[in-house]
Amino acid sequence: MGPGVVKVTPLGGFDGEFCAQDRALVFEDPNGTRVLYDPGRSVVGANDPRLGKIDVILVTHMHGDHVGNAHTRAVGAGTCAAPDMSVSQIPNSLAVNIALAKKAKIVTGSDMPSFFAAKLRANGGNPADSILARFGGSVVVGGVRIATVTAMHSNGLDPDYIPGDLGKHMKEAGIWGDVGLATGYVVRFSNGLAVYLSGDTGVTADQERVVRDLYRAQLAVMNIGDGFTTGPAEAAYVMNDLVKPAAVIASHANEAATQGGQVRAGTKTEAFMKAAKMPVHIPLSGRTMSFDAAGKCTAGC
Repeated sequence: MGPGVVKVTPLGGFDGEFCAQDRALVFEDPNGTRVLYDPGRSVVGANDPRLGKIDVILVTHMHGDHVGNAHTRAVGAGTCAAPDMSVSQIPNSLAVNIALAKKAKIVTGSDMPSFFAAKLRANGGNPADSILARFGGSVVVGGVRIATVTAMHSNGLDPDYIPGDLGKHMKEAGIWGDVGLATGYVVRFSNGLAVYLSGDTGVTADQERVVRDLYRAQLAVMNIGDGFTTGPAEAAYVMNDLVKPAAVIASHANEAATQGGQVRAGTKTEAFMKAAKMPVHIPLSGRTMSFDAAGKCTAGC
């Protein structure tokens, strides 16, 4: 295990809260490399001052609430339960626009890299900044090793991202593009901490055999929203019986999970916290948490 801590900063829609559209997390390695996970819709555009330096962008799949088909017009716009998402990012996506503005690498699996390479090229960027990491392999960017892992979820490409008649005809026919399977990630930072980023997923055997047995993830970011992903009970099973990390950050709750920074009674977030057998950390927007190599929170939790 190396020295230093990994800093995790949620970039949500409302300062100090965990709200319905919150997805984005920034991980900062002890060496200064900064990784943006699923920018979603709560980042206020590519010039959001909260982003700072971004070296790597991870996108689990192409759904708008992860890649960013739109974004809020301002922090605190709308309500925590129904945040404002009025600024369109079509046909590029927020992920592409941030990569262009920050000269960041986009690391994805499946067949997503060629799509992102084409978008970067079309907008004057470097297509080589779209980097492939398929299942069973990994890449190192800025001293951080990134591996893709299984996520059981759909991953259609909205035809709104496809210009011209092709996109138009696909939309009329109700057909979405194929960019391969959705993914999760395991990211190993320079201090030795391995973090499992579940993405949108159900329960899979790989969560035990790959995420736990092979990569030995000590910190997890787990989606708990139900309906579209694991719900609180399923997510708790994944954490308690399969991955068994030292700690978990709740994600993708699809609800106004907190009020005044405190978890609201009767929420899915509360149910997950009660069911999980390890510390559950709530990603309050703008509040930085620090984790050591063993997955223990050392500050901000």
